[in-house]
Parts: sequence; C-alpha cells; structure tokens
Amino acid sequence: MKNILKAVVLLLFTTATVSAHDGHKSKQDSTAQQADTVMNAHSTGEEHEDHTSTSEADSHDTHPQDAHHEKKVTADLADFPTIHPLIVHFAIVLLIVGAILAVVNIYFIKRELAWTAFALVLIGFIAAYLAGRNFHPHTHGLTEHAKLVLEQHDFWADWTINLGFIGLLLQGINLFIFKSKRWAMAIVAVVLLGAAYAVAQAGHYGAQLVHIEGVGPQGNFLELEHEH
Repeated sequence: MKNILKAVVLLLFTTATVSAHDGHKSKQDSTAQQADTVMNAHSTGEEHEDHTSTSEADSHDTHPQDAHHEKKVTADLADFPTIHPLIVHFAIVLLIVGAILAVVNIYFIKRELAWTAFALVLIGFIAAYLAGRNFHPHTHGLTEHAKLVLEQHDFWADWTINLGFIGLLLQGINLFIFKSKRWAMAIVAVVLLGAAYAVAQAGHYGAQLVHIEGVGPQGNFLELEHEH
C-alpha cells in the first residue's frame, strides 16, 4: 500500500514538474513569438517605407513620360509648323479629278459633268494658289541636293497654278460661249491634263523633300513665324 502511495505521489510530482516546465517553455515561446511579431512589424514598416520611397522616386522619374502621353491626340492647326500640306492635297486631288472628268465628258458631252469639272478645277486652283503663294513655307539650312529638289518642286507648283488658271478660264468660256462643243472640250481637257501632270510632279518633289530630305517634319529646315 505504501509502495502504491509512493508511486502515486511520484507520478503527481513528475506531472507537476513537466507541466511547470511546459508552462515556462510556453511562456518563453510566447515571449519569443511576441518579439518576432514586433520585429516583423518593424521590418514590414521599413519595407513599406522603402517601397513608398521607391514608388515616389519612380513616379518622379516617369513624370516626363506621363507628360508625353498627355499630348493631344488631335492637334490644332496652330500646332503645325505650316499648313501647306493640309491645303496642297486639295489641289492635288481636285485638279486631277477635274481633268479626268473633262476627258470623260468629251465622249458624253454632259453639261452636268462640265459644271462639276469646272467646280473641282476652281476649288483646286484656289487651293494650289494658296499653297504656293500664301502658305508656302520659307526654308533655311538646306543641303545643296535639297535645294535642287526644292527648285523642281517650286517650278512645277508654278506650272500648276498657271495651267490651272488657264484651264479654269477655258472651261468657263466653253460653258458660257461654246456651249460644250466637243472640240472646245478637247482643248480644255488637254490644258487640264497638263495642270494635273504639273500638280502630280509638284507633289512628287514635295514628298521627296519631306520623306527623303527631311524638310518639314517637326519644323525641320523651316523658317517658323516666331523665328522672324
């Protein structure tokens, strides 16, 4: 009986000792865990601050790019260094189409076609005159080769204006005096074909100046108004 009692007491003592040791260990683990939590929170705070600083630095670095993307998609007329290209394309299209109608009308002899050709040539002539006289940009710093190309461009532009005016005048005379006689229409068609050829040549040399010689894009080699 005493042996049993001793065994029970020993078991209780051992259990109490283990429990106390486990409790102390749990307390140490809890304290260590709290310390780890504090350290992790501190580390997280530092990482957050570093990330915030990096984000702010990145935002400052990318600011010029953001400003670049804020440019207008549709530019205003004032944003162009010259509006010569915007006007001259009317002359190119309208004079060529007007000449084609004049040729076709030699066969049909329709007064409606004659008036349509007259209207197209009128608008095309006005556009050619404005592009070649009022809105022809002055250049500077051209290479010798670019100057030769520009001379050809101006030469054919002058012929476009001259032949366009003559063709417009003859077409008006044909409408009001000769009443769309076939021979008169043929003469008008020949002159307008000459104007169409001239404007095509002027457009060719103009495209060569822009896309090969680099004259015009972003105002390169052009005398802008604010430079005078």
